[in-house]
Amino acid sequence: MTPWEGVAIFAAGVGAGGINAVVGSGSLITFPTLLALGYPPVLANVSNNIGLVPGAAAGTYGYRRELAGQWNRVLRLGAASLIGALVGGILLLALPEGAFKVIVPVLIVVALVLVVLQPKVGAWVQKRRKSHQADGGPALWIGVLAAGVYGGYFGAAQGILLISLLGIFLADDMQTVNGIKNALAGIVNATAAILFVLVADVDWAVVALIAAGATIGGSLGARVGRRLPPWLLRTVIVCVGLTAIAKLLFG
Repeated sequence: MTPWEGVAIFAAGVGAGGINAVVGSGSLITFPTLLALGYPPVLANVSNNIGLVPGAAAGTYGYRRELAGQWNRVLRLGAASLIGALVGGILLLALPEGAFKVIVPVLIVVALVLVVLQPKVGAWVQKRRKSHQADGGPALWIGVLAAGVYGGYFGAAQGILLISLLGIFLADDMQTVNGIKNALAGIVNATAAILFVLVADVDWAVVALIAAGATIGGSLGARVGRRLPPWLLRTVIVCVGLTAIAKLLFG
């Protein structure tokens, strides 16, 4: 690795950490950067996932005020994230490297539709929700499990999937939802990272550079994200999602 390559990876980590704190899809900065520098896809994906864990922790800490009183909910949904991440990580190591190129764009399109329709669909869900399903019920748990599988497999745009699901099934404001999203995405990244450390090849120099950059970016991103009004946050989500689709389809 040359010094310039190290700078590029660190800078990509800063950008990824910031975007992940606000919405998600930070991997669509770091992962293509690693591919452009010649790293094999699975090695790049694994190293990138591990490197982004400190940034996810920084983003979650940055939203600690919005997460006050939410930890029982985070633990309940976090169990789904943990199980899903293990399944997704195993799939990454077992399936062909190019499989996600077909699957991921479809998932992102679905997530973007959910984000755009979230206010109307969320109101519809609220009217029909039973009182004992204040945490979204089994449907949300299963949705978070599926998002965990996706996040453990690739990770880019898992934040969009999570925030759309949480926004539909929970009555909380968008900033609280974003804080819960950061916590759940962090659980997915950390779980997959542990699996990858145990059984996969890892480039630790790449991990260190991305981790340092993502920690800085995650702290900065949390400050920016908290100040965004709900409509602007949804706009950011849609823009990042469309960019993610373009990168995956056209390289």
